[in-house]
Amino acid sequence: MKKKRYNLPCNIANTLDIIGDRWTLLIVRDIMQGITRFNELKTSLVGIAPNILSDRLQILESEGIIKSKRYSDHPPRYEYELTQDGWKLKDVLFALAIWGNNHFNEKYNRLVDPNCDHEVQIAYTCPHCESYTKRPRFIPNVE
Repeated sequence: MKKKRYNLPCNIANTLDIIGDRWTLLIVRDIMQGITRFNELKTSLVGIAPNILSDRLQILESEGIIKSKRYSDHPPRYEYELTQDGWKLKDVLFALAIWGNNHFNEKYNRLVDPNCDHEVQIAYTCPHCESYTKRPRFIPNVE
Protein backbone atom coordinates (compact mmCIF):
# COMPACT_ATOMS: atom_id res chain seq x y z
CA MET A 1 0.00 0.00 0.00
CA LYS A 2 1.41 3.34 -1.03
CA LYS A 3 1.51 6.03 1.62
CA LYS A 4 -0.80 8.98 0.99
CA ARG A 5 0.88 12.37 0.76
CA TYR A 6 -0.53 15.87 0.89
CA ASN A 7 1.34 17.06 -2.23
CA LEU A 8 0.98 20.69 -1.16
CA PRO A 9 3.61 23.43 -1.40
CA CYS A 10 3.76 23.80 2.38
CA ASN A 11 6.45 22.92 4.91
CA ILE A 12 3.82 21.83 7.42
CA ALA A 13 2.27 19.42 4.89
CA ASN A 14 5.71 18.12 3.89
CA THR A 15 6.58 17.53 7.55
CA LEU A 16 3.29 15.75 8.18
CA ASP A 17 4.06 13.49 5.21
CA ILE A 18 6.92 12.16 7.38
CA ILE A 19 5.68 12.37 10.98
CA GLY A 20 1.92 12.81 10.65
CA ASP A 21 0.89 9.16 10.81
CA ARG A 22 -0.71 7.81 13.95
CA TRP A 23 1.90 6.61 16.47
CA THR A 24 4.90 8.22 14.72
CA LEU A 25 5.48 11.14 17.09
CA LEU A 26 4.83 8.91 20.09
CA ILE A 27 7.57 6.58 18.85
CA VAL A 28 9.91 9.57 18.54
CA ARG A 29 8.89 10.71 22.04
CA ASP A 30 9.66 7.30 23.53
CA ILE A 31 13.02 6.97 21.80
CA MET A 32 13.85 10.47 23.03
CA GLN A 33 13.10 9.25 26.57
CA GLY A 34 15.36 6.20 26.26
CA ILE A 35 12.87 3.54 25.19
CA THR A 36 14.95 2.17 22.33
CA ARG A 37 14.10 -1.47 21.65
CA PHE A 38 11.18 -2.86 19.66
CA ASN A 39 9.59 -4.77 22.55
CA GLU A 40 10.06 -1.81 24.91
CA LEU A 41 8.32 0.45 22.38
CA LYS A 42 5.52 -2.09 21.89
CA THR A 43 5.00 -2.28 25.66
CA SER A 44 5.09 1.50 26.09
CA LEU A 45 2.71 2.22 23.21
CA VAL A 46 -0.27 0.23 24.44
CA GLY A 47 -2.47 -0.74 21.50
CA ILE A 48 0.05 -0.44 18.67
CA ALA A 49 0.16 -3.48 16.39
CA PRO A 50 3.65 -4.92 15.83
CA ASN A 51 3.37 -4.49 12.04
CA ILE A 52 2.44 -0.81 12.48
CA LEU A 53 5.37 -0.25 14.83
CA SER A 54 7.71 -1.96 12.39
CA ASP A 55 6.34 0.13 9.50
CA ARG A 56 6.72 3.41 11.40
CA LEU A 57 10.27 2.53 12.46
CA GLN A 58 11.18 1.75 8.84
CA ILE A 59 9.71 5.07 7.65
CA LEU A 60 11.50 7.03 10.38
CA GLU A 61 14.77 5.34 9.47
CA SER A 62 14.33 5.89 5.73
CA GLU A 63 13.63 9.58 6.40
CA GLY A 64 16.76 9.97 8.52
CA ILE A 65 14.90 10.59 11.80
CA ILE A 66 16.21 7.46 13.55
CA LYS A 67 18.95 4.93 12.98
CA SER A 68 19.00 1.30 14.01
CA LYS A 69 21.79 -0.74 15.54
CA ARG A 70 21.73 -4.52 15.79
CA TYR A 71 22.26 -5.75 19.34
CA SER A 72 21.49 -9.44 18.78
CA ASP A 73 22.22 -11.70 15.82
CA HIS A 74 20.08 -14.72 16.73
CA PRO A 75 17.36 -13.68 16.40
CA PRO A 76 18.22 -10.34 14.80
CA ARG A 77 17.15 -7.55 17.15
CA TYR A 78 17.68 -3.82 16.88
CA GLU A 79 17.69 -0.78 19.09
CA TYR A 80 16.91 2.66 17.78
CA GLU A 81 18.30 6.11 18.40
CA LEU A 82 17.43 9.51 17.09
CA THR A 83 19.64 11.13 14.51
CA GLN A 84 20.55 14.79 14.73
CA ASP A 85 17.45 15.60 12.64
CA GLY A 86 15.38 13.39 14.93
CA TRP A 87 16.51 15.32 18.01
CA LYS A 88 15.38 18.53 16.29
CA LEU A 89 11.79 17.25 16.66
CA LYS A 90 12.14 17.92 20.40
CA ASP A 91 10.80 21.45 19.87
CA VAL A 92 7.77 20.08 18.01
CA LEU A 93 7.02 17.62 20.82
CA PHE A 94 7.50 20.30 23.46
CA ALA A 95 5.14 22.65 21.58
CA LEU A 96 2.50 19.91 21.39
CA ALA A 97 2.89 19.20 25.12
CA ILE A 98 2.49 22.89 25.97
CA TRP A 99 -0.54 23.20 23.71
CA GLY A 100 -2.09 20.10 25.29
CA ASN A 101 -1.52 21.42 28.82
CA ASN A 102 -3.21 24.69 27.85
CA HIS A 103 -6.08 22.96 26.07
CA PHE A 104 -6.96 19.90 28.17
CA ASN A 105 -7.96 19.75 31.83
CA GLU A 106 -5.86 16.64 32.49
CA LYS A 107 -2.11 17.29 32.45
CA TYR A 108 0.13 14.24 32.20
CA ASN A 109 3.46 16.02 31.86
CA ARG A 110 4.67 19.54 32.41
CA LEU A 111 7.60 21.25 30.72
CA VAL A 112 9.49 23.18 33.36
CA ASP A 113 12.59 25.31 33.63
CA PRO A 114 15.28 23.12 35.25
CA ASN A 115 16.41 26.01 37.46
CA CYS A 116 13.12 27.01 39.07
CA ASP A 117 10.64 24.22 38.15
CA HIS A 118 8.10 26.72 36.73
CA GLU A 119 6.31 25.82 33.50
CA VAL A 120 7.87 27.28 30.37
CA GLN A 121 6.26 29.11 27.47
CA ILE A 122 7.09 29.06 23.79
CA ALA A 123 9.09 32.03 22.52
CA TYR A 124 10.88 32.55 19.22
CA THR A 125 14.13 34.42 18.67
CA CYS A 126 15.18 36.27 15.53
CA PRO A 127 18.83 35.38 14.87
CA HIS A 128 19.27 38.67 12.99
CA CYS A 129 18.14 41.19 15.62
CA GLU A 130 18.04 38.79 18.62
CA SER A 131 14.55 39.94 19.59
CA TYR A 132 12.01 37.57 21.17
CA THR A 133 8.42 37.12 20.09
CA LYS A 134 5.63 34.77 21.13
CA ARG A 135 3.71 35.36 17.90
CA PRO A 136 5.73 34.96 14.71
CA ARG A 137 3.76 35.17 11.48
CA PHE A 138 3.68 33.22 8.24
CA ILE A 139 4.76 35.03 5.09
CA PRO A 140 5.12 33.53 1.60
CA ASN A 141 8.68 32.63 0.63
CA VAL A 142 9.15 34.53 -2.64
CA GLU A 143 12.26 33.63 -4.60
